[in-house]
Amino acid sequence: MVEQLSRQAFSCRMCGCCCLGQGGIVLTSRDQERLRTCLGLPLAEFLARYTEQQGEKVCLITNQANVCVFFETGQGCSVHASKPDICRAWPFFRGNLLDVMSWKMAQDVCPGINPDVEHRDFVSQGFMYLQAQDLVRSPDPQTPTALVVQDLIEERGAEG
Repeated sequence: MVEQLSRQAFSCRMCGCCCLGQGGIVLTSRDQERLRTCLGLPLAEFLARYTEQQGEKVCLITNQANVCVFFETGQGCSVHASKPDICRAWPFFRGNLLDVMSWKMAQDVCPGINPDVEHRDFVSQGFMYLQAQDLVRSPDPQTPTALVVQDLIEERGAEG
């Protein structure tokens, strides 16, 4: 049991699997500011060049291959040090923390998720990581739903 808890639940392999797909990279105001500063652009220009509005949320666009506009084959994320909070949080998303089946499905696409770690340990490590990185969010129209885990952490604390 002690050995199991000491295993790392996730170690990024920089494969880009999580960078694939349109509409999933929701940007908070904090993300927008961090990225526009990284790129040396005024906010309006950053938003016009790299984002699209989806309801109340601002999302990064994808390239012709349906991959995040900042992912470069063979190199990885070109804005890695300034990447959005949603990217920083992967794979510790609400669905993967709540649901064993979602967590197992994430393992099928992400080689960085350790399949030898039990889900409860993945959840524990996920909560610790999200808190340490200031990625825990409460519901807000602009916030990526995957980061809304404050209630889960509070619920877990109440359970002892």
